[in-house]
Amino acid sequence: MDTLSYRTVSAKPSTINKEWILIDAEGEIVGRLASVAAQILRGKYKTNYTPHMDCGDNVVIINADKVRFTGKKLSDKRYVRHTGYPGGQRFASPKELLNRKPIAVLEHAIRGMLPKNRLGDKLYRNLYVYAGSEHKQQAQQPKLINIKDIK
Repeated sequence: MDTLSYRTVSAKPSTINKEWILIDAEGEIVGRLASVAAQILRGKYKTNYTPHMDCGDNVVIINADKVRFTGKKLSDKRYVRHTGYPGGQRFASPKELLNRKPIAVLEHAIRGMLPKNRLGDKLYRNLYVYAGSEHKQQAQQPKLINIKDIK
C-alpha cells in the first residue's frame, strides 16, 4: 500500500476557490438558516477545508425581513446590548428588532456561529444581508441555493 497518497491536504491561498452563494430567507427559520450560512462561510463542506484559513464562500442573503421563529421566541426571546454608560443595558425582542433593523436578527445569529477570533471577523466580512429582494451583488452572479436541499 502506498502511504504517501494519504497525505492531509491543506488549503493554500492559491488553491482556495471562493464562489458567491445566494440564499432566499423568505419563510426560513432563523437558527437553521444561520447554521447553513455559517457552514458555507466557513467552507466546511469543501474537500480542502482547513480550520485556520478562509476557504469558505461569499454569502448573500435576501428577504431577511421575512424570516420566522418557532414557538414563542418572537415575543419571549431577548437580545441584550449595552450602551457603555452606567445602567445602559438595553433589551429588545425579535419582533421589535425585525421592525427596527430586520437584518440585525440574521447577522447576530450567524455571527454567533462563527469563530470568536480574527478569522471569524474575516469570515463575517464575506456575509451580505439585505432586507428586501434586491441586492448589490448581481455582477458576481451568485448561485441560488435552497437550504432545505443541504443535509
